[in-house]
Amino acid sequence: MSATLVAPAMEPSRDSRARSGALLFLFLGSGCAALIYELVWFHVLQLVIGSSSISIAALLVSFMGGMGLGSVALPRLVPRSWHPLRVYAGLELSIGVVGLILLVALPRVQTVYLAAVGYGLGGVLLRAVVCIACLLPPTMLMGATLPAVARWTGATRTGVAQTGRLYAANTIGAVAGVLTASFYLLRLHDTVVTTLVAVGLNVAVALAALWLAARSGPRPDAAAADVSEPEPVAARPVILGAIALSGVASLGAEVVWTRQLSLLFGATVYNFSLILAVFLAGIGAGSLGGAWLAKRTGRADLALAWCQLALLAALPYGAYMIGYQIPFWQVGEHVLPWVYASRPLLFVYDIARCAVSMGPATLCWGASFPLALAAANTGESDAGRLVARVSVVNTLGAL
Repeated sequence: MSATLVAPAMEPSRDSRARSGALLFLFLGSGCAALIYELVWFHVLQLVIGSSSISIAALLVSFMGGMGLGSVALPRLVPRSWHPLRVYAGLELSIGVVGLILLVALPRVQTVYLAAVGYGLGGVLLRAVVCIACLLPPTMLMGATLPAVARWTGATRTGVAQTGRLYAANTIGAVAGVLTASFYLLRLHDTVVTTLVAVGLNVAVALAALWLAARSGPRPDAAAADVSEPEPVAARPVILGAIALSGVASLGAEVVWTRQLSLLFGATVYNFSLILAVFLAGIGAGSLGGAWLAKRTGRADLALAWCQLALLAALPYGAYMIGYQIPFWQVGEHVLPWVYASRPLLFVYDIARCAVSMGPATLCWGASFPLALAAANTGESDAGRLVARVSVVNTLGAL
């Protein structure tokens, strides 16, 4: 019986770890800016096309569809010879420019829309055209950021785990963006100031990415050093099908649970933002765990399967808690009066109720993405294509 010698994976240098850590902070800022934009654009476009279920669906499909298209387009349009961090910087600067353009253009869209709006199918199609025209360019740029940087982290086990951590950082940044925009920027300022804050974040992230690019090669040291033996994986179509179905379940549950919890907490923009922030925080925390596991396990496909099996218990649990338990966890003058009398404490209490009900499922969904990246990786030469493939099927499932 012959033995296979596996070269030990070298530890990344201190400089490489520092650059990878800095990149996590950049993706944190990128995610924060993206959710600030999303809230501003949804707020303004709802004033233009209305807030009916059809209008909301058009907004969501345009936003998420643009993200998926951007992830697929980047590996096909951007040569691999370009430095990934410079590409990322260009994308962030472009998002800021488009954000400024939309700041000026969106008020004028309302004039055109009101002049042409009609009823029936024509009105629905016009709403879709307005959403696509306004949201597709910036969301495609946003969707391209993770595949772009994945080319720098690489398609090794270490690189895929780092990509999973970047996804987690981006999601946690989105939590900060939701809370900052909802509870401070849009409450005390207007959409102009809020947009300028997001543009400032884009510019800061782009400049920092250029600074990192000037001090690093097109690939980090860790990616070149990781020469561990390829792990066995399940058939790629099975992995992609699993992550697509995970997208179906996650967005479906988010819509239902958000509607139910809004009825319990009150249908205000602040409560909606709290629910969304808790959902995203669970996704982000789960992604960190999934990235950690993807680096250490030799069977990411089995770990992904266990996550999906855990959802078979987490989904009924969440439905049971929201339907039969959370409604009775009320506060008032005679039940936890010190919480009832304080608005900040009441928000914290609502966050706890959301976390208890949605936490298990969101952790599983978050862990599924980096595990799917690792499981679908069969020695890709272009990590950007790997990330694009997993991202787009997950997005299509959500749509």
